[in-house]
Amino acid sequence: MKTAIVTGAQRGIGAAVVKALINQKINVVMNYLDDSSLVSEFVEEAASVSVKVKAVQGDVAKKQTVTRLVDCAEEFGGVNYLVSNAAIFPRVALLDMSEDEWDAVLNVNLKACFMLIKAAATKMIKNGSGGSIVTLSSGVAVKGTIDGAHYSASKSGILGLTKSAALELAAHGIRANVVAPGLVDTDQPRGAFSEVEMDGLWQGHPLAGKTEADDIADMVCFLLSDKARRITGQIIHVNGGALMP
Repeated sequence: MKTAIVTGAQRGIGAAVVKALINQKINVVMNYLDDSSLVSEFVEEAASVSVKVKAVQGDVAKKQTVTRLVDCAEEFGGVNYLVSNAAIFPRVALLDMSEDEWDAVLNVNLKACFMLIKAAATKMIKNGSGGSIVTLSSGVAVKGTIDGAHYSASKSGILGLTKSAALELAAHGIRANVVAPGLVDTDQPRGAFSEVEMDGLWQGHPLAGKTEADDIADMVCFLLSDKARRITGQIIHVNGGALMP
């Protein structure tokens, strides 16, 4: 049975990815920051279908958290998949942004992604069975966003980081791809939009209707799987056609 590491699993896209992986009988080491309610449910759900799941609390911007995640995956037989999803988006105007606010977002969203890729890929190479990595970016990596220069920059950095990883790790049978969601029905965009505004944006997309966390999870699981065995270094936008770069 294969094992995946998923960060930012306590809600939204990360939680949807964990649920989908459990349904596919994949062991999961999931990271969460401060709310164990949903991840505790996943542990119970996995046990009922003979899947191993372990929840690891911690800030992924700290190396010790990354080390714990990889070590837990090794206890399950070794890491095969990595989903780097954890991110923060405290909204603040560019001209009001402090250096500390910039650093906090870049550390969680980009530095942590680098540390996770390095740690997971090192184990994948040592174990000799290849692997697959999916990082989560955003449409704002391409188009920018108001009150989120730090977030947009971090998500742009993920594009270059993941493509570079794809080039360097291909010789070891490790693939790396990016999923870039648009407006998704999660808590995060509600920090900037009302329900009416969000519905208006969704209905204005070429494929009118909500993009759900499950839609993103489906794409992540596809890219992790052998069905995507010839796909690496790619950026897949999932947004109902709202952005076609």
